Amino acid sequence: MLPAYMIGMVLAGTVGEDHVLIRRLRTLTFGFLTPFYFVRAGSFVSVPALIGAPLVFVVLFFAKMVSKIIGLLPTVNAFRYERNQGLYYTLMMSTGLTFGTISALFGLNHGIIDQAQYSYLGATVIGSAVIPTMIANSFFMPKHLLKRGGDVEPAIAITEASGTADQGEQWNLSSPD
Repeated sequence: MLPAYMIGMVLAGTVGEDHVLIRRLRTLTFGFLTPFYFVRAGSFVSVPALIGAPLVFVVLFFAKMVSKIIGLLPTVNAFRYERNQGLYYTLMMSTGLTFGTISALFGLNHGIIDQAQYSYLGATVIGSAVIPTMIANSFFMPKHLLKRGGDVEPAIAITEASGTADQGEQWNLSSPD
């Protein structure tokens, strides 16, 4: 993965200017490659190991969340957000899902950790992404930044004559009319 990140950093300036290419790469990555990676990474998790020692998961989860909150909350507060907004951004940024699973899978593949340890780490990484996101969206969502119910933009804009999404009459394909 490190060479992929390095190549991405080198090509960022050149590729970043071509918006069509970026959209296609994003579609390919999120729609095709990412699910294969997470299915493979998840297939090594041992459910019996997790059930056998749930306290290990709890300790690792809270250690990770406390360290992330201690590192992120002061930084977010430096931007003087309201209390709920600051907590929302802190919880949403404290996931580490990709790097956590990559490093755990690296350790498993190279014999640094065994399958039980990988299971604890994998469950902790996934839990630290899902649980804070659910808490943030349930309790700390900055509702004043959301659009009101009647201010919905069209989902897809189609030009009547040419069939492109550039200019012209827009059809709201999300409405039942």
